[in-house]
Amino acid sequence: MIFIELFYTFFKIGLFSFGGGYGMLSVIQGEIVARHGWLTVQEFTDIVAVSQMTPGPIGINAATYVGYTAIDNAGYSPLMAVIGSLLASFAVMLPSFVLMLVVSRFFMKYSKHTSVERVFAVLRPVVVGLIASAALLLMSRENFGSPQESPLQFIVSVALFLFSFVAVKRFRISPILVLVISGAFGAFFYAIF
Repeated sequence: MIFIELFYTFFKIGLFSFGGGYGMLSVIQGEIVARHGWLTVQEFTDIVAVSQMTPGPIGINAATYVGYTAIDNAGYSPLMAVIGSLLASFAVMLPSFVLMLVVSRFFMKYSKHTSVERVFAVLRPVVVGLIASAALLLMSRENFGSPQESPLQFIVSVALFLFSFVAVKRFRISPILVLVISGAFGAFFYAIF
């Protein structure tokens, strides 16, 4: 049954994904798009975009939208799709909640222990790798276009990416303002062409 698979999949994602929501994105895509085929790459890309724009953690937002869309795509009613979204959200949060209850009791006591510091030293580069993996997965033909198929879309996409990166990294412009500017430019550009 898809509801059990959905719960198990998002529980597993919540248990084994480190680095927050952006670290989860590549794992979610691998499970939902590649392994189960519940969503297409385009649907997943749209869900990531909406998850970034809505308030709250991106991993939970993505789980909510994926749960709804997967159940809806399976042919169930909208009410069952809402239950699917709640189930996926609960499943992705449950491992973190339980682990934080357990870990918080011992972390303050052992935080300066050399073994704990070594574990965190190993996890930091892993988290950076997961976030970089999510970024690379989103740099797909569905998001950026292709120089062969749609060179103008590709050039605009790369220009918006570079603008956003430089604006946030070099000039420390608020990411929210960069999103608004990029969205307005993209809407204006695609309305013309």
